[in-house]
Amino acid sequence: MNTIDLIAASEQPARAAGQNDLRSALKFITCGSVDDGKSTLIGRLLVDSKAVLQDHLAGVQRGGATDLALLTDGLSAEREQGITIDVAYRYFNTENRKFIIGDAPGHEQYTRNMVTAASSADAAVVLVDATKLDWKNPGMELLPQTRRHSLLVNLLRVPSIVFAVNKLDAVDDSALAFRKISAALTAFAQAANIPARAIVPVSALIGHNVVDARPGWCGYEGPSLLQLLEQLPATPAERNEAFAFPVQWVEKFSSSSDTTQGRRVFWGRVATGGIQAGQTITVLPSGQTAVVAQVLDHTREPRSVLAGHSAGIVLDREVDVSRGDWLLAADTFVPSRELSVTIAWMDDEPLVAGRVYWALHGHRWVKAKVKRIVHKLDVNTLAEEDASELPPNAIGHIELSLQEALATLPYARSRVLGSLVLVDTASHKTSGAVLVL
Repeated sequence: MNTIDLIAASEQPARAAGQNDLRSALKFITCGSVDDGKSTLIGRLLVDSKAVLQDHLAGVQRGGATDLALLTDGLSAEREQGITIDVAYRYFNTENRKFIIGDAPGHEQYTRNMVTAASSADAAVVLVDATKLDWKNPGMELLPQTRRHSLLVNLLRVPSIVFAVNKLDAVDDSALAFRKISAALTAFAQAANIPARAIVPVSALIGHNVVDARPGWCGYEGPSLLQLLEQLPATPAERNEAFAFPVQWVEKFSSSSDTTQGRRVFWGRVATGGIQAGQTITVLPSGQTAVVAQVLDHTREPRSVLAGHSAGIVLDREVDVSRGDWLLAADTFVPSRELSVTIAWMDDEPLVAGRVYWALHGHRWVKAKVKRIVHKLDVNTLAEEDASELPPNAIGHIELSLQEALATLPYARSRVLGSLVLVDTASHKTSGAVLVL
């Protein structure tokens, strides 16, 4: 059975059930600058789509009015300060689709939390506060955090990016303001090669154009934000790449020994490609090869499994495989110890050449040394600048030297194989999000 036959066989049950990208749950985040109204927007989506119970709604009443932001700002520190600190996830559905929302913080010091949420998102809604911009000025500039978050979600290959211009109900000429801000966003997106899906005017506080469309408001005739989100595709699994599988758990003595003949079962989620019995695989880092004797799905039924789904793999012979190892299509990947990467630096201390960190790739930990800082990206001008260090929340290009070779792909091809996380060896804090070039 070739790759095309494997994909067709695996997708047949989904087609029979009438499933497609638009029926899959959409995971999206809201991001942007501080106090742009991200939490309020999510609250409005939840309330107007009738996804909030009455007792929950009563619990966010303040002075007789509903504070929509409190529906997501659940930490005591968030409620005391009136800011979002950590990512809060909420779930709701409409007649057309299910949604998973991540409310990301806007403060610069919490950029690391936003990056974490964006790394697995299907879409990002970047909010822009119209009241903070001098839209009457022909040389109007966007807020730095708006630019930073837009660049980050694009670097993280979030498939769909939507700009939502908020608080237009609070400006003098909403139509003119929206037109000017839209022009600035379009120019920025083109300069940064950000493929924005749409620019939508909204009022999260009042509810204009959030759930129900308001034709003609601000001169906009398109769909509401929710109507747009219902049509965005979910992130497709990376099935066109060669097979790669990070081992998460080794089942030493299978409870289904009658089908696995007592051999160990290696469990995890297929990262790329697909796996079926009879394929030859290579184990990283040992380099040993073996033939796949059997593949089990998440219900322990023997069948082929494609990327994005959990699998248990039984080999035809006993080889040394532990948690963190990778099972790879034989004679396909060329592991390397030298990587050229883009990094979003999230530590409180600057990144300097010579420092050593733990690098996490899949479930594998290796030591990584920063060989060289190539440049830093200026989020305002988008220019690449020479730099000897990267300050907190900076984006830059660096070179890494690994203690052990890893099988990676460019992040532009694979979000799974092309991403690593750097962790401080002493404090164990997440220090950087790494994208392989």
